[in-house]
Amino acid sequence: MSNYNFVERPRYTCALGGAIATVSALPQAVPILHAPPGCAGNFTWTQAGGCGLQVGGYCGGLSMPGSNIQEREVVFGGAERLEEEVRNTLAVMQGDIYVVLTSCVTEVIGDDVGSVVRPLQAQGIPILFAETGGFRGNSYQGYDLVLQSLFKNFVDKAAAKQPGLVNLWGITPFMDVFWRGNLTGLRRLLEKLGLTVNSFFTVDDSIAGIRNAGGAALNIVISDVFGIGAAQLAQEIHGTPFVSTTLPVGPSATSAFLSTVGAALNLDPGLVDNLIQAETKRYYNLLEPLIDCFNDMDLQRYAVIIGDTNYAAGITRFLADDLGWLPEVVGVTDILDEEQKNVITGFITNLASGIYPELVFHTDGSVIAGAVQEHWSKSQAQAGKYANPLSPAFVIGSSLDRELAKALGAGHLSVSFPVANRAVIDRGYTGYRGGLALIEDLISVIIAGR
Repeated sequence: MSNYNFVERPRYTCALGGAIATVSALPQAVPILHAPPGCAGNFTWTQAGGCGLQVGGYCGGLSMPGSNIQEREVVFGGAERLEEEVRNTLAVMQGDIYVVLTSCVTEVIGDDVGSVVRPLQAQGIPILFAETGGFRGNSYQGYDLVLQSLFKNFVDKAAAKQPGLVNLWGITPFMDVFWRGNLTGLRRLLEKLGLTVNSFFTVDDSIAGIRNAGGAALNIVISDVFGIGAAQLAQEIHGTPFVSTTLPVGPSATSAFLSTVGAALNLDPGLVDNLIQAETKRYYNLLEPLIDCFNDMDLQRYAVIIGDTNYAAGITRFLADDLGWLPEVVGVTDILDEEQKNVITGFITNLASGIYPELVFHTDGSVIAGAVQEHWSKSQAQAGKYANPLSPAFVIGSSLDRELAKALGAGHLSVSFPVANRAVIDRGYTGYRGGLALIEDLISVIIAGR
């Protein structure tokens, strides 16, 4: 009998799922699936159940058009069926951009999607396609593939460079449940530096702005992993340099983020420093009234952080360097190569506080949960009979980690995908204000029911 390795508690979908989420988040965008009928339904309910009740978009969710290929198309090819679906979609659905997304089945049978899309592009119709078969990777890879297609096939290659224009991405729609608030928080800070920001996926963005993205002076990628392929392609095609940074949560990381952007754009250092000082002062003025209760009620916690690279790294740094908590175990759930693991390891093990948490890389959440419980058990055994080590504790992860928190007797807050126990509209954790919002959420969990 063959041995099978099952992944429990996955933290992402396949590449097609990430591509659907990405296109659904673009302004006035219409995704067109070239796929069997089950794909759209499965991804729709995955979003509904894991994205803080957010599902769909302008034309996403159950409104999404698709070719719904059957056995006949598998045998004889589905390009003709796709052409019919695209024609009908253009007739009945109004969009500023249409994106055809392929599936495992249609890529395996070899349908030439380009032969359907290119004649329409020649007619001036804003349509493109991305090869997003699920086997190409997870949802974050699907996100990157859509961005690459945008820069290759849609963004104006003749756009004149504008010194104050920047593009902002790396925060994955829906897979980062707080994507709207996270992008908006950083956008507002960058605008205070006098920059014009294309953030692609917020209510303040437009397709016209995205088409002009090739004129940016800098691409800012809020990740050391997600969207890097698109940044490299944009640099090759449009000549736009890029910087990458982990998710900036709270004053330490956000100040470093603003300094990095300022240096990359050769902005006036005084302008950047003034913004950092003003925002930092505001942050601590707002936080100050909480200090006495924080100390008197002993609200410091030993922490477990579980999530994708953005949240694992960003929240760990915030807890250790800004809030004064003690991260003990950090679980990173992404599929990473050795170079990417080394980048994340270097970041998490080089905290200003000097804290050195145990770091676990694994795509299976149950394996990470086992590692956390083993870490707690070893600490208990080493402490001796009269000690109470690593307590009180707190687990910051996804809804899937509630059982782990219960086993540890710890508080729990869902921030990374999937989030099924919170409704999210425009909340975010980036920047100075985002750090305060995260403190509110953490402390509220601890004191609930007093």
